[in-house]
Amino acid sequence: MNKAREFDQSVLAELKALLGDRVSTSAAVREHHGKDESYFPYAPPDAVVFLRTTEEVRDVVNICRRHRVPMIPYGVGTSLEGHILAIRGGVCIDMSRMNQVLAVHEEDLDAVVQAGVTRKQLNEYIKHTGLFFPIDPGADATLGGMSATRASGTNAVRYGTMRENVLSLQVVTADGRLMRLGRRARKSSAGYDLVKLFVGSEGTLGIITEITLRLYGIPESIVAATCAFDSLEGAVNTVIQTIQSGIPVARIELMDTYTVDTVNKYSKLSLPTKNLLLLEFHGTEASTKEQAEMVQAIAAEHGGGDFAWTSQAEERTKMWQARHDAAWAAKAAKPGWGMWATDVCVPISRLAECILETQKDIVANDLYAPIVGHVGDGNFHLTMMVDPSDPTYLPRAEALNDRMVARALALGGTCTGEHGVGMGKIKFLYEEHGEAMSLMRSIKKALDPDNIMNPGKIMGPIN
Repeated sequence: MNKAREFDQSVLAELKALLGDRVSTSAAVREHHGKDESYFPYAPPDAVVFLRTTEEVRDVVNICRRHRVPMIPYGVGTSLEGHILAIRGGVCIDMSRMNQVLAVHEEDLDAVVQAGVTRKQLNEYIKHTGLFFPIDPGADATLGGMSATRASGTNAVRYGTMRENVLSLQVVTADGRLMRLGRRARKSSAGYDLVKLFVGSEGTLGIITEITLRLYGIPESIVAATCAFDSLEGAVNTVIQTIQSGIPVARIELMDTYTVDTVNKYSKLSLPTKNLLLLEFHGTEASTKEQAEMVQAIAAEHGGGDFAWTSQAEERTKMWQARHDAAWAAKAAKPGWGMWATDVCVPISRLAECILETQKDIVANDLYAPIVGHVGDGNFHLTMMVDPSDPTYLPRAEALNDRMVARALALGGTCTGEHGVGMGKIKFLYEEHGEAMSLMRSIKKALDPDNIMNPGKIMGPIN
């Protein structure tokens, strides 16, 4: 991760002339912006700039472009595959102060936000309208970061991912051009879909500064439920049958027994210490009751018991916060250990096969890797904890990750359902996409010929 060149002090002088004290080279600030939630070591930038407007982003890009200095967009640093690490040094562009909700069009069910607005901030801002934004990756990430990584989360089984919920973007390209991509219309056949090109580009093609997002009406009734299973297979088969039956669940999440145990201790809950499904149903009072009863019947066929459901907002919030705390619960269970979170996604019919084979692999190699998942769309995660005192542990964990990804690809799946590629899954991307990677590299070179937009991510070395 050695930097390619010494940082040009003339770049720093130009940035300070533009932004004044919103440019920082302090070790503490650089270190903070040089580490995400991944297992990769620190890679701090040479400088961090805190921007407030799209025009400032454009001006900073033009300064860096002239000097061919790398740029790394930064939201709140919650990425899991090294997305924001400054492996070639350069300037970290912190978007967190670009946090204005610019417009809410209640009649059209959409909102326009700056890239630094977080999902919780948006939902708090619009709650009086009876609308909400459903994409919930767990962390209170910025909507710019969520767009750049094509985030999803617990509600994706019903509402889709960021790919389906971004209508248009404003971006600054590597050559300093300010562009609006897409329109507020719900569909279009006009030209290439450049919005989808940038959603999931992880800051490698340009910097997203504004996003227009779909909104949804808050359901009349929201019911949450838990169901416990002695076997992981029974829980997963319940998920498969529920989805194949067309029951419109809003969320259907899996926690294995290890996860439930750690979550109970960390979040001070008393969930059944078994393989657990967490579900949520949206609709009218009659429809949510019907959905819950249908899933309960399916679960009973697969050994599910302790089916408990509630419409109380406080209880629902506590349950979902526990699910979101699963990674931190695993970390608390192994003090001093490192954390390596990874994910894959497979077609729903192959989900049981992929999870069960992965579970056998974990046991066979004596690893601690609790399983959780957004299993309603075939996506599951391992929170692999790594013992630093055992030199064999990290290589065994890495080999487990390699086999899990190979298994998912063999089943028609993908190396990552939502964490993204960053640095951690570059080698798998080539295996997954084959010759299509040459087209992706051509797009990268066309839009960023100097390779200064978050270099070393997705593609690996370009030049």
